[in-house]
Amino acid sequence: QEVLGEDKLMAILKERELKIYWGTATTGKPHVAYFVPMSKIADFLKAGCEVTILFADLHAYLDNMKAPWELLELRTRYYENVIKAMLESIGVPLEKLKFVRGTDYQLSKEYTLDVYRLSSVVTQHDAKKAGAEVVKQVEHPLLSGLLYPGLQALDEEYLKVDAQFGGVDQRKIFTFAEKYLPSLGYAKRVHLMNPMVPGLTGSKMSSSEEDSKIDLLDRKEDVKKKLKKAFCEPGNVENNGVLSFIKHVLFPLKSEFVVLREEKWGGNKTYTAYEALEKDFAEQVVHPGDLKNSVEVALNKLLDPIREKFNSPELKKLTNAAYPNPSKAKPAEKGTKNSEPENVVPSRLDIRVGKVISVEKHPDADSLYVEKIDVGEPEPRTVVSGLVQFVPKEQLQDRLVVLLCNLKPQKMRGVESQGMVLCASSVGEPRQVEPLDPPTGCCAGERVYVEGYEGGEPDDELKPKKKVFEKLQADFRVSEDCVAQWKQRNFLTKLGRVSCKSLKGGSIS
Repeated sequence: QEVLGEDKLMAILKERELKIYWGTATTGKPHVAYFVPMSKIADFLKAGCEVTILFADLHAYLDNMKAPWELLELRTRYYENVIKAMLESIGVPLEKLKFVRGTDYQLSKEYTLDVYRLSSVVTQHDAKKAGAEVVKQVEHPLLSGLLYPGLQALDEEYLKVDAQFGGVDQRKIFTFAEKYLPSLGYAKRVHLMNPMVPGLTGSKMSSSEEDSKIDLLDRKEDVKKKLKKAFCEPGNVENNGVLSFIKHVLFPLKSEFVVLREEKWGGNKTYTAYEALEKDFAEQVVHPGDLKNSVEVALNKLLDPIREKFNSPELKKLTNAAYPNPSKAKPAEKGTKNSEPENVVPSRLDIRVGKVISVEKHPDADSLYVEKIDVGEPEPRTVVSGLVQFVPKEQLQDRLVVLLCNLKPQKMRGVESQGMVLCASSVGEPRQVEPLDPPTGCCAGERVYVEGYEGGEPDDELKPKKKVFEKLQADFRVSEDCVAQWKQRNFLTKLGRVSCKSLKGGSIS
């Protein structure tokens, strides 16, 4: 999509083949959008380039500890196996590639000294700006996140390459490297960028948004389910995640795409140019259902060899060890003093976007509302809330709220409540209360999760004696920019952050 340093690139190619590297931080599980850089790596090899793949394990830890230290080795091994399986599935010969781990050289005396040298000339502003699109952004950033761009710049020198390849989200790090490497006496490198693949929901495909991505090891029924839910409105080519996936992933790999359909609807049609497919979809010649079914078939052909490889007992064990399910913590044995404490993590909470369908005063309690709230289930839930003194009835009617759905149902003055509307509360008197607001555009039933805890399954029902919610709720806060947080990690939906209107620094309950 973009090249920085094209003149230098052409000068190198006049003399010899290009030496280039692509790096990936070993954090969340790679998804199908990784086929975009894999296809470009295949192109580089066909062009005669010397290609190095860097498994940036140390970067994964530095980026707000996305990969805990104790899981770093396991996740790096997982990445090595899954990336190699991807490359093999599209016919890339592994013997022509060089594979390197960051910790193979990043802990050396020379590299460490260069990190210190670089830190003496880089400003905090430039380091933060460089990582803005890549490093996880939090209200109180760790120093490790500021080191991240510098290490990525130094990798170009220590891998002895002419160029670095990455997504356009890396652009600020690339320009950072071009600015600062010469200050250490090292050459400025060429940078090549590929587009970022939009997710199935229309936003960026992200490991943190379950519905936006298809994992490489997703089962066929999971692929079908996710594609069925994907945004693909008839005739609409804007923010169409399915069309974008065909454009950025399937066409570059196969140079064509076949729309499969019954004879009565025109039979199968092969497209050799994406523009022609987009035109037919815009004119509603191609139906969304046929498009989704065709993507499902093409994608499963790519994923089948990867699934087969990871079906071995050894790789199944590695996958489970590298990405343990936080909701499946072993319960402590009764009577054992030194047993492991229960794993109390936000993913155990079933929090969803809800839409208030009706609001009535409780027949036997003046301070309580009885609401009917749609949370994406066949029937709305009945919820009793103590909001009469704080929120007028008309402000609740038809609004979107954030609902905790897996509390044990309990009767409140004779009416059973099947959930809790989460609200921000001010500190001190007079007390103010505001229901939390999901991002604009959310739908009833969408999951709300805490940043970094997207993967776990919520408990079916929270046991009152365990006090899981109470333990987590003690660390719920509203940030200075009115974002709901747990331990400074944002509450999110696939469309963005959950917030409140004005109660900065408040509690949440």
